[in-house]
Amino acid sequence: MRAHAHPSLHQTSSANGVALVHDWLNQMGGAEDVLEALTSMWAGAPIYTSMYWRTGMPVAYQGWDVRPTWMDGLPGIYRHHQPYLPFYPLAFGGLDLSGHDLVVSNKSGFCHGVRTGAGIHVCYCLAPTRYVWDFDSYAARETLPRALKVMLRPFISALRRWDYRAAQRVDHFIAISREIQDRIRRYYDRDSTIIHPPVETRRFCPIDDHEDYYLIVSRLVPYKRIDLAIRAFNELRRPLVIAGDGRDRESLEALAGPTITFLGYVPDRDLPQLFARCRAYILPGVEDFCIAPVQAQAAGRPVIAYGAGGTLDTVIEGETGKFFHQQTADALAACVLAFDADAVDPDACRANAERFDVAVFRERLSRFIQERVGG
Repeated sequence: MRAHAHPSLHQTSSANGVALVHDWLNQMGGAEDVLEALTSMWAGAPIYTSMYWRTGMPVAYQGWDVRPTWMDGLPGIYRHHQPYLPFYPLAFGGLDLSGHDLVVSNKSGFCHGVRTGAGIHVCYCLAPTRYVWDFDSYAARETLPRALKVMLRPFISALRRWDYRAAQRVDHFIAISREIQDRIRRYYDRDSTIIHPPVETRRFCPIDDHEDYYLIVSRLVPYKRIDLAIRAFNELRRPLVIAGDGRDRESLEALAGPTITFLGYVPDRDLPQLFARCRAYILPGVEDFCIAPVQAQAAGRPVIAYGAGGTLDTVIEGETGKFFHQQTADALAACVLAFDADAVDPDACRANAERFDVAVFRERLSRFIQERVGG
């Protein structure tokens, strides 16, 4: 942590003294849910980001003061931002935000590397940069050729050194879950406070009747392990509905049997009913936090999840769901068979979900800022 005297932050209730930093604005996900909550707390605050796909993001974002870096002009970056991996440390490391009293970075990549001078930097850490600190798993999921992995290792080592040094310039870390708190300590040698991400639980509510299908709402990418769920439900011959899209969709559809239904992209307005009518929500991968299981519980439905990562924070085993402890299709199938979703109290699910409501997030983050950096 930087050693300097913190200036008075009496002005941080206005946007003039506050800057928000976000890795990239070209896709929607949990990070963007957090950003929306941050902008509601500091309306009008400038948002610094590597690049901004204006027409590809929600129209409401066009009312924000978004300030992309020079990376915004790189060819094809809006749809394919991963190949530009070497440039993000340069872009954020060269970003001088020393004119702001408070900088809040919403980080899963490299945006914590900004320069803040005497200003206070609070990093809301969604995750230490995954493909830097967990490169072997990332390379396996992406099926990178062995020769390429060997070539990339010195570069990844250099990125780790940069990432670690950038983390030491942060004044205060906030972690989204116990899993991320552990990684912040392991990779950055830093302590952190847990404040769970915001979930709009009021959009969801339990209903009296549900249907006989299990549900996944997710991007269809390798680390989500949707393939494991498909294999399990092929074996069970029970209905599984998968909402969402992604680059793995074609291969997953080829793997799926007749009881698996792919809905593709589902508008936000249709999600509350989709969650409320399912028998149970299925989470087969390891997630840093994951909003969807909280949404399911807000709709009164239990969760069957792999017992690792953020679900250990959001699901109460035996009360709002059940864990399986080997990440295999057989273990998931056995867990589904052993779990009686009808025995779960929808009100208990709902009460648990309300711990993660957006209002709770705002209150806890505001109190953190006042206590830690308000002076």
